[in-house]
Amino acid sequence: MPNIKVFSGSSHTDLANKIAERLGIPLGKVVTKKFSNQETCVEIGESVRGEDVYIVQSGCGDINDNLMELLIMINACKIASSHRVTAVIPLFPYARQDKKDKSRAPISAKLVANMLSVAGADHIITMDLHASQIQGFFDIPVDNLYAEPAVLKWIRDNIPEWKNSCIVSPDAGGAKRVTSIADRLNVEFALIHKERKKANEVSSMVLVGDVKDRVAILVDDMADTCGTICLAAEKLQDAGALRVYAILTHGIFSGPAISRINNAVFENVVVTNTIPQVEKMKLCSKISVIDISMILAEAIRRTHNGESVSYLFSNVPM
Repeated sequence: MPNIKVFSGSSHTDLANKIAERLGIPLGKVVTKKFSNQETCVEIGESVRGEDVYIVQSGCGDINDNLMELLIMINACKIASSHRVTAVIPLFPYARQDKKDKSRAPISAKLVANMLSVAGADHIITMDLHASQIQGFFDIPVDNLYAEPAVLKWIRDNIPEWKNSCIVSPDAGGAKRVTSIADRLNVEFALIHKERKKANEVSSMVLVGDVKDRVAILVDDMADTCGTICLAAEKLQDAGALRVYAILTHGIFSGPAISRINNAVFENVVVTNTIPQVEKMKLCSKISVIDISMILAEAIRRTHNGESVSYLFSNVPM
């Protein structure tokens, strides 16, 4: 593939390597380091003049450092005369702060969008945005890819009795995602209505739908401290579910998340590798990972060649 360069930030080099391997090109040379006062320094190690540049950086780990590193890399490529700079952000940082839900609350996702645009990004590729309206915060094209095709494939391949399953959303916000998966599998769906007293803390839950004598599959876009999904799993078991699985696009797993999953009734907690999961898998045997590097690589290939990306919304590239 001529005139294309893929660089990796330091947040998820493993994913960037898989993407480059799939595209059949080497990763671009870049050195990121910190000065003693903790300022980020980035050196692009090869010419990007006239090239189509893709920078892979996920919103995980030290989120603020990684975001700053991404902004500096975009700007470095832009002022080095690259033809187009695309930020590939599998997990969009600050995506949960997408609306003014109380007075004086910031809309930080919009701020991040402005920062990326000002840094010089011409295009954004991301996956399973927490709220799809974040695409409207940008004045540049945003491709929001979905893990759904890969999730459907995993369910069919790994849950023998998937035809007797019920797809469950742990909150009302995920109802659309759940109904879409349930329709494509031709199974029932249910949802759990929850009320929060404050962030990361759930006060009450009500199950709407029937999971008795069925395999319950909880589907959500992200799990952080895992309080919600662990309570939801308990609720489903009490309601007579045979087994409970959880499938999440972004397994953030911060704070007490791993110990909660270990103590919960899950058969399996499936996440994609939008965030590095190697360390967490060592601590919890219930975690399985779906590789989504081929979806991102195919999106990059199609964008570079000027082809439509909509095929990826319902198919997994082979």
